[in-house]
Amino acid sequence: MLKLNSVYTSYRNIEALKGISLEVGQGEIVAIIGSNGAGKSTMLNTISGILHPGQGTIVFLGKRVDNLAAHVIVDMGISQAPEGRRIFPQLTVIENLEMGAYARTVRSQKSEVRKELEKIFQYFPILKERLKQPGGTLSGGEQQMLAIARALMAQPKLLLLDEPSLGLAPIMVEKIFEIIKRINQEGMTILLVEQNANAALRLANKAYVLETGRVVMQGDAGALLKNPQLKAAYLGDG
Repeated sequence: MLKLNSVYTSYRNIEALKGISLEVGQGEIVAIIGSNGAGKSTMLNTISGILHPGQGTIVFLGKRVDNLAAHVIVDMGISQAPEGRRIFPQLTVIENLEMGAYARTVRSQKSEVRKELEKIFQYFPILKERLKQPGGTLSGGEQQMLAIARALMAQPKLLLLDEPSLGLAPIMVEKIFEIIKRINQEGMTILLVEQNANAALRLANKAYVLETGRVVMQGDAGALLKNPQLKAAYLGDG
């Protein structure tokens, strides 16, 4: 579904990605793990068109997307829930969700958008109870749910999740990961950036480890979970 080939991206005059190559297959959850500053968010922002690579190619469903505008990439089927949630705090929950569907409302009937909303509420029933509430008044976990739900409203083929567990209590982290698993089981392909390496590897099919803008390790997520070097560096063992 997605293939990055030798991608170099600079961010604020710093070369953040230094020849990244990776693949995401249809129906997979692929985890990207690494420490702060490894280039994880830069990679997602490069895929989604917020940043553009200086070198290399990004191919999505057989078409190059590395020089396309972000809104075009959303329309092609890639949607991102960014790090830090970045919901619209002064807009209500329903208005945030409608913003997620902005590209679709031009070509879709309102009934289709309402149908998608009902599907969203199956994943996140608490949002249905909060529809008229400003997004900024939600708890951290609820805001994270809203950020993921807003991304899903675009009906993506590939969902990019950037640090969905960041700043959340352990019980909420568990809940968010259960929802991510369910979304994947119902057919969504997911590229997951996550500092909680243990949780990410338990959820994913395969994983890539980034360090200072380079892939230093990759493979089956279950095998990486048992890798002594990875356990010592990221899982708190050794």
